[in-house]
Amino acid sequence: MILPNQLTVLRIILTPIFLYLFLNGEPLFIQISLGVFIIAAITDWYDGWLARKFNYITEWGKFLDPLADKILTSTVFLAFVFVGILELWMVILIIARDILITLLRIYADYKKVSFSTSYSAKWKTFFQMLFLYYLLLIYTAKTVKWIYEGRENLFNILLHHELIYYTMLAITIFTVITGITYIYTNRLLIKQLFGAKN
Repeated sequence: MILPNQLTVLRIILTPIFLYLFLNGEPLFIQISLGVFIIAAITDWYDGWLARKFNYITEWGKFLDPLADKILTSTVFLAFVFVGILELWMVILIIARDILITLLRIYADYKKVSFSTSYSAKWKTFFQMLFLYYLLLIYTAKTVKWIYEGRENLFNILLHHELIYYTMLAITIFTVITGITYIYTNRLLIKQLFGAKN
């Protein structure tokens, strides 16, 4: 197995480790979980860089890499549902959209059909990751005594229910819209892909 694919597998392995540490409840474990997530995110960037630079592109990699990304981000979203910060219905919409489009693209690659990816979908990923980093950093910092003590009001503002709710709502709506746009833009290719008649 080539190195980019090994890094992708490592990202998948790190995901349940992150979840266990994050949900453990112990401040030290939560802090370690942030490190695990950062390492997983770095493997995502590095395996993509290796694949492009050295043309380490395989059918297995094209299948596994986007799936590993969605597994990681979906797990982090769900982790914040478990600790009561995010709403489950929003996370379900995001996960359903991302998994549907990811599986559609994987199947299209398998069938040698090329789908176009919009800039809005790239922005969607950027906003999702930015929000997850924000939540992880603030939530983790809150577990560090010397950072949190004396700054309780600041953390209450940064993790205020309405701030988190409406930011997540905007990301959810944008994510769903990009999914609908993606399907509409590629509707003819999707018909071709599944052998539908015009």
